[in-house]
Amino acid sequence: MPFINSKVSVKITPDQEKELKTRLGEAISVIPGKSESWLMTGFEDEYHLYFRGNNSEPIAFVEVSVYGSANSGAFSKLTGEITKIFGDVLGIAPDHIYVKYSATSDWGWNGSNF
Repeated sequence: MPFINSKVSVKITPDQEKELKTRLGEAISVIPGKSESWLMTGFEDEYHLYFRGNNSEPIAFVEVSVYGSANSGAFSKLTGEITKIFGDVLGIAPDHIYVKYSATSDWGWNGSNF
């Protein structure tokens, strides 16, 4: 049950959103036991972000939430994939992307918790 939520300072077109969703769906598999079949994604474009006190270049903040325990090695690989995806699709430089991870043992779905 992963969720990837993205806040970006640039406009996302419908085609770009579809490509982001597809590529993130492929990338999530670097975390053992995770797949696109349970992935939820969210995109907030034209978000007011500042990095180093400046907003003159495209910026992204990406949050990855997963059910289960943290896996630092897999998270590191996913960060590489996420920065590549957002760079390729939206032109955001890797050094202007923060990725935050959270793992939880409590996750609700369909009226109950796992």
